[in-house]
Amino acid sequence: MTNHTIPLERAREFEREQAQKLVSDERPLFHLTPLVGWMNDPNGFCYYKGQYHLFYQYFPFSRQWGPMHWGHAVSDDLLHWTYMPCALAPDTAADAGGCFSGSAVALPDGQLMLVYTGVQPAGTFKRETQAQCVAIGDGQDFEKSLLNPVIRHAHLPDGYSEFDFRDPKVWRAEDGTLRMVVANRHSERQGAILYFSSRDGIDWHFIGEIDASNEEYGRMWECPDFFRLDEKWVLLVSPQEMHAREEFHAGYGTVAFVGSFDETDCNFHRETIQPVDLGLSYYASQTMVAPDGRRIMIGWMDNWETCKEAPRRHPWYAQMSMPRELFIENGRLMQHPVREIETMWQDTIVENCTVKEEMSLAGVNGRLLDMTVRIHSDACQRFVIHLAKQGDHYIEVRCDISRGELVFDRSHGNSHRDIAHTRHVVANARDGELTLRFLMDKESIELFINGGERVVTSLIPTQIEAEGISFFADTPTKVTVEAHHLG
Repeated sequence: MTNHTIPLERAREFEREQAQKLVSDERPLFHLTPLVGWMNDPNGFCYYKGQYHLFYQYFPFSRQWGPMHWGHAVSDDLLHWTYMPCALAPDTAADAGGCFSGSAVALPDGQLMLVYTGVQPAGTFKRETQAQCVAIGDGQDFEKSLLNPVIRHAHLPDGYSEFDFRDPKVWRAEDGTLRMVVANRHSERQGAILYFSSRDGIDWHFIGEIDASNEEYGRMWECPDFFRLDEKWVLLVSPQEMHAREEFHAGYGTVAFVGSFDETDCNFHRETIQPVDLGLSYYASQTMVAPDGRRIMIGWMDNWETCKEAPRRHPWYAQMSMPRELFIENGRLMQHPVREIETMWQDTIVENCTVKEEMSLAGVNGRLLDMTVRIHSDACQRFVIHLAKQGDHYIEVRCDISRGELVFDRSHGNSHRDIAHTRHVVANARDGELTLRFLMDKESIELFINGGERVVTSLIPTQIEAEGISFFADTPTKVTVEAHHLG
């Protein structure tokens, strides 16, 4: 090992000390939180040596953002996570300003390579710059390359930024070579996704630009992912400074471009464009391929506009989304919760009932729940569900079935913060039925509409003791409720 290990060992020692003081039942049941301190983007999501590995942007010493490290956890089922020692710390000249977001790929010799953005701090007459670095190891301990950074601004054609150049996503192509997409900000086209190839992960060659924002979908694109799925190619990006348009809200979000890709001329052709998640708390998604071939995606369950002033209720801050299976249906990117969640189902309740005046169903309550509501919409115009309810505090989901609109509203959730609390989402009935699947895990809700054609993810502010669920319709409406308590 090099002599740059002191900061990493300091982080690991701090983790060991703090882990002895933490109360495990404060954490969500099946969403990953940091061991201690701060978490943001998922990194290095992969399957390696028989386990799922998830690294993440991490500052162990505070619940506020700080110099970026890489946290690390492993899982056998994507739901129950075991913490591993901190994987990377900013301890070399190439990454002294932080080890920023990146990805992981297994090498032919059995080692795991982490590819990440190293930030070189600002100095006198010099702005902070960004470049791409690698570290190789056994899945727990990693040695940074002495050649870092392996991709510098000098590798790029004119017009690309050395200050906004980050978030490499690497994978192994069918011919055995490595491929990578990286985010950059072009002087004219703004957010742009660059494409590279390599045989060894050290010597990288610029191929071209896959796509660019042209200020249509944000000014800077972060956290790209690019993969083939069901005979289509999918490009995922997380835009900054985005204007509201079509189904997209203003600010930070995640966009999926679905289309075709001709690698001979690096030409990606967009066919459909959609938000990945329409909720209040989702950003920086990353995908991996499971051993059974499923493409699985996870994201940071938070938002840069709101996280800085969010209350710090626990010794740690932030969590990841539920891992989701992806597939294409009629040209649209669809999402399901990973099927492993079914192993946690307990005390299942199925009710076929008619809803009119506000009503509750026996046993359908709680904050650890996988609940599907099928609204038979022939006569119903307006249907309302209250979740995490106690007294005057609740989370409301309003379905205006005649307009094909759903409103997710947490403004009655006991929050006094001046932030966005509602989202308006397209939700059309299909064959006379609107299907809503809610995954609740203590302080969050993930809502999958019509089998995953749209998803709404949100942190919720109601007290953890608020467990009530009720239903209301403007006319007598037939409803099927299938609720699985989780444990």
